[in-house]
Amino acid sequence: MDRVGVVGCGLMGSGIAEIAARAGANVIIVEQDTAAMGRGLERIEKSLSRAVAAGKVPEDEANRARANMLFSVDYADLWDREIVIEAVAEDEAIKLDVFRKIDAEVKDPEALLATNTSSIPIIKLAMVTKRPEYVIGMHFFNPVPVLKLVEMISSLLTSPETSARVRAYATDTLHKRVITSPDRAGFVVNALLIPYLLSAVRMLESGFASAEDIDTGMVVGCAHPMGPLALTDLIGLDTTLAVAQSLYEEFKEPHLAPPPLLSRMTQAGLLGRKTGQGFFSYKS
Repeated sequence: MDRVGVVGCGLMGSGIAEIAARAGANVIIVEQDTAAMGRGLERIEKSLSRAVAAGKVPEDEANRARANMLFSVDYADLWDREIVIEAVAEDEAIKLDVFRKIDAEVKDPEALLATNTSSIPIIKLAMVTKRPEYVIGMHFFNPVPVLKLVEMISSLLTSPETSARVRAYATDTLHKRVITSPDRAGFVVNALLIPYLLSAVRMLESGFASAEDIDTGMVVGCAHPMGPLALTDLIGLDTTLAVAQSLYEEFKEPHLAPPPLLSRMTQAGLLGRKTGQGFFSYKS
């Protein structure tokens, strides 16, 4: 995979673009406008600079990665890509529109179209393309340059050859650990994680315990690296809400229904780390 496309350069897309570029690929990153491009470039630069300062990435490797990336606002620039990874907002309508555009512009009929969705059924995205057998889920985890896991999700129409190519790319080139999941809402990790996070929000909402005590209990008492509310802030309350809604829509189980507090905070723009305020404050 020498020619990689990434659509979206937010928290996830920037990380995916960075690791693909560090692996030596020519990477074209498509964003919706120049302002979003600038924010994405800033994220990547901060990540590379931190990795160099920490001694995790040599300066020459970081410079090669920078040289390997190009930004664009035109989907037509993806025409020669071997794989395009979508990493836009966790919104089904937006992702469907993006997949239609990618499918229309990528000329190689055997190019892979991957989605970083954390909950939306892969088959829904595949069916708006003319190549559903080449559409697959590649769910990375934040921060992408640090966390080694990728969930690989094949739809009912994804070909075995597509799955094999994606697994080889993720493991051999990106040096990730791959687990596979059926095409069900939430896949493996979020099907386990989201109910836990929702339980913590309900506990806070009911006044049962403070945010600090809930997180301290899980960090100090259960040796979790991060408490559930801080983790929700890291993921983003809007993303957590979207995944919960997707899970509830598919399974209709009460414990998957988003708590009102999560919905209200999302409506208020209190989305966690990316806005500086969620269950905890991140404003300097």
